[in-house]
Amino acid sequence: MNPRPTGKLVRTATGSDLVLTRTFRASAEDVWASVTEPERTARWFGSWKGDAAPGRTIKVQMAFEDQAPWCDMHIDACEPPSRLALSATDEFGAWRIELLLSEADGSTRLQFVQHLDTEEQLGEIGPGWEYYLDMLVAARDGSPEPDFDAYFPAMKPYFIDLAART
Repeated sequence: MNPRPTGKLVRTATGSDLVLTRTFRASAEDVWASVTEPERTARWFGSWKGDAAPGRTIKVQMAFEDQAPWCDMHIDACEPPSRLALSATDEFGAWRIELLLSEADGSTRLQFVQHLDTEEQLGEIGPGWEYYLDMLVAARDGSPEPDFDAYFPAMKPYFIDLAART
């Protein structure tokens, strides 16, 4: 598999947004379940536990990272089946993420947005999200799981250049 980077960088009044999109031949409700139900998120990102509701914090396991660490993730907004906004802070910084779903003609478009305070780590962040979104695709359609080595460092120059030219 030779994955291609798809990320776009959108400058905003408050920083920059990294935007990645995937399209699925499925209803928004079905794709929503893939990104919100713990037994389904475990297939491509990691499981989670806790009382999931806006304003609450859940524990998410990063199952495909070294040592599969757990992290706290705050649910900023949850509007099924169209919008999920999450935030977390760790040793790498603040993570503010939105998943936006829209359905048309039997397909659902998933727009993944990470709101960035700085573009400094885009070369590391971009390939990681491309990998995880392709893991979601593989989990949904039964295709082979992607190999992270095909994403990083192969995609790093694309994302560094994206920040430099946008």
